[in-house]
Amino acid sequence: MSRDDQLFTLWGKLNDRQKDNFLKWMKAFDVEKTYQKTSGDIFNDDFFDIFGDRLITHHFSSTQALTKTLFEHAFNDSLNESGVISSLAESRTNPGHDITIDSIKVALKTEAAKNISKSYIHVSKWMELGKGEWILELLLERFLEHLENYERIFTLRYFKISEYKFSYQLVEIPKSLLLEAKNAKLEIMSGSKQSPKPGYGYVLDENENKKFSLYFDGGAERKLQIKHLNLEHCIVHGVWDFILPPP
Repeated sequence: MSRDDQLFTLWGKLNDRQKDNFLKWMKAFDVEKTYQKTSGDIFNDDFFDIFGDRLITHHFSSTQALTKTLFEHAFNDSLNESGVISSLAESRTNPGHDITIDSIKVALKTEAAKNISKSYIHVSKWMELGKGEWILELLLERFLEHLENYERIFTLRYFKISEYKFSYQLVEIPKSLLLEAKNAKLEIMSGSKQSPKPGYGYVLDENENKKFSLYFDGGAERKLQIKHLNLEHCIVHGVWDFILPPP
């Protein structure tokens, strides 16, 4: 039975409500959209089409950005469907890589804040810092050890431009850039009322300009954030732009 025959047969089995939902879902693929491959060595043209279709399928039933877990699965499925060998890490609480692509361990991040910057990346939770000693030098060492668990890092950034217009951006954060944190200038925020007191690790270029900051958050989660990471130091692999029709 051909694909068209299968669709016709299935259509006849749906009730009116299911047919209405099916039509809405099909119309999702007819939205105004642009998929741009801008750089990179892993992804082929098929991946950008497949992943873009998965993004629009998600937004057929949700007004929220793709969560990290949904990103991981959509990313992995799109890679495999496009002919790239990929598999998710077996443990979802793995303190390192999230996915393996052609035998390369990769960490995945997402960013979807309402006030997201076009020029600077912010990762609100890079890793948990645990309940050990709160000494910035030791925390920095833990971050550098964490980097040993993966070779590449990709973050999916979501921009809501208007009620019906949104965009996704796939960016690679070079591991070599993050490794520059070994020379970070550490500063404890002594005036903070938080306990333990938070601190910063500033990564500067040769002209003392800030490349990015490590923020050791001493709050309830005790986590490491990456702040003010200039997009100019990263690789934008692709952009997906969508304009949805009004309901």
